[in-house]
Amino acid sequence: MGLREVAATDLAKIVENIDTGFGWDITLTNPAGTSIPLKGVSDDISQAIDPDTGVMVSGRFASVGLVMQTIYDAGFVLPVGISDSSQRPWLVAFSDINGFPYTFKVSESNPDRMLGLITCLLEAYE
Repeated sequence: MGLREVAATDLAKIVENIDTGFGWDITLTNPAGTSIPLKGVSDDISQAIDPDTGVMVSGRFASVGLVMQTIYDAGFVLPVGISDSSQRPWLVAFSDINGFPYTFKVSESNPDRMLGLITCLLEAYE
């Protein structure tokens, strides 16, 4: 096994392990409404950088990192951002560290096909 395969295996263990890694319960729902439970990393930060001024501003930046092979194994394709508001988006749901649940829509997805991790940038969704 080459170094890249070892790194991908290690990454999956870190991202999906809820006992000794950074794993967190995350639900991914495709536009057809089918959901799968996953383990991954998530963040939901209340500060952002204004791209025009470079100054920190109050805002919301949320994302998840998911192992691509686990998504494929569940029979899903990789999530993507859907900008057409007449179509149903990919949804991601997880709870914060205090147990409060949140649902987001995928606004952008960035797959790392070399290590097998997809990072999804999220927007609040109701």
